[in-house]
Amino acid sequence: MRLQSHALSWAREDIVRSRTLRRLIGVSVFAVATAFAARLAIPLPGTPVPFTLQVLCVILAGATLGSRLGAASQLAYLAAGALGAPIFAAGGGLPYLLGPTGGYLLAFPVAAYAVGAVAGRSGNVVRLAVGLAAGVAIIHAGGMGWLLLMTGSLRQALRFGVLPFLALDVVKVVLALFISVRLRTRALELF
Repeated sequence: MRLQSHALSWAREDIVRSRTLRRLIGVSVFAVATAFAARLAIPLPGTPVPFTLQVLCVILAGATLGSRLGAASQLAYLAAGALGAPIFAAGGGLPYLLGPTGGYLLAFPVAAYAVGAVAGRSGNVVRLAVGLAAGVAIIHAGGMGWLLLMTGSLRQALRFGVLPFLALDVVKVVLALFISVRLRTRALELF
């Protein structure tokens, strides 16, 4: 009986370690994906903010990993970039977070958390869509707020940081919804 109890204890430890490892891998995968998405930056005329696929990665992180792990993936991304890894759109280092894109970047963990929290763990596609849209709105609010502080003009902040990206971000939400619907149930079981 004691041997059987000991074997069950080891099995539980393996499951816990395995789940912890899966979570670590999930967080790492989305941190790295966000880094790669940042490096595919396309400068847009009239704005200091480039087009990237980071927003897509951020909202997918929240939808796929859930609120806490999605936010953790983005915190890991920000920490690596702040420590100097050249993983932001134009480099790395703590001063980069004070540049024109700092507000967007700092909103990433909040956005990923919001997506996961709003979407919940159910398979409700409407909740998922609302969560994805909320995540994008949070990123835009962070970016616009930061640009407002930098420029002192709401009009400039909207012109530089929101209007050029709205149509593309709608496409990102639709794409994230399509991807999430297929991956989400299985991913949430893993993490």
